[in-house]
Amino acid sequence: MVFRMPRVLVVDDDEALRDAVAEAIEMAGYEVEQAENGRDALDRMRVTSPCIVLLDLMMPVMDGWEVVSEMAKDPKLALVPVCIVSAQDRLTPPKHARLLKKPVTVASLLQAVEAYCGKPG
Repeated sequence: MVFRMPRVLVVDDDEALRDAVAEAIEMAGYEVEQAENGRDALDRMRVTSPCIVLLDLMMPVMDGWEVVSEMAKDPKLALVPVCIVSAQDRLTPPKHARLLKKPVTVASLLQAVEAYCGKPG
């Protein structure tokens, strides 16, 4: 039996921010996959099964709102928890989504990941 660490999908068009978030989550013991836009995120979700998606809203190609809408149409993806990570004010997250306001702390990111993925190892 092969043990697989919980996988987190980080979706943001800002490569430096995406890398920083991914590094913090990997250091906590989780596997991380990255996507630079919503279309890429959906493609990756269909191949891998993340325990949570950390999703920016403002991105090229397909924004975060479109990702959430497309996920809801797919029975498999509709079950994947989403945490919106955004700098937008007065934001109401979609149903069943969590919200973290940028700038976000590593502690709050890890708290969200642990809530849905459990503790690694």
